[in-house]
Amino acid sequence: MSSLNESIVEDTALEWFGELGYAVGHGPHLAPGEPAAERDSFSEVVLVERLRAALRRLNAAIPEEAREEALRKVLRVGTPSLTQTNRAFHRMLRDGVDVEYPREDGSIAGDKVRLIDFHEVSANDWLVVNQFTVKEGDPNPSVAKALEGSRRPDIVVFVNGLPLGLIELKNAADEDATI
Repeated sequence: MSSLNESIVEDTALEWFGELGYAVGHGPHLAPGEPAAERDSFSEVVLVERLRAALRRLNAAIPEEAREEALRKVLRVGTPSLTQTNRAFHRMLRDGVDVEYPREDGSIAGDKVRLIDFHEVSANDWLVVNQFTVKEGDPNPSVAKALEGSRRPDIVVFVNGLPLGLIELKNAADEDATI
C-alpha cells in the first residue's frame, strides 16, 4: 500500500471520468498563456468560450444578442451575500436565464436561455480538469471573498464551461492526510 499516492488516485479518477464520456484536460495546459489556454487569467473560473458555444448550441432559436446578455448575467451574478449569489446562480442553472429581445414585428419577446440541457445530456459539453489553479482577484466581489489566495483543486468538473463540481483527493495510505 506504500506505493499508493495522491497522484495515482488522481490519474485513476480522471480515467474513470474519461470512461464516462468526459473530455479530460490538464489545468497547466489550459492555463493563461499556454497554447491550449481556455481563460485569460487565473482569476477566471468559467471557461467562457465553452459556455458561449453551449448557449449557441442549446438556444439556437434565441438571437445572439440575447444569448450574450445571458452570458453576461451568468458571469456577473452578484448579491450582497454569497448565499444569495449561490441561490441566484442555482435558479439560472436550473430554470434558465431570463432575457428579452425585439421581435420582427417590433414587440418584445421574453425567453429563457438554457445553460444546461437536462433532457438530452449528451448535448452538453462534459469536461474534467486536474490541477486547475485559481487565484484571488476575480472582478466579481462575491467570488473574490470566497477565495483566499491561490487554490488548486485536484479535480474540477465542468459542464458547458461552468465549474459545477470540485474533488479534493487524499491518499488513503497517508495517516497524516487531513481534510
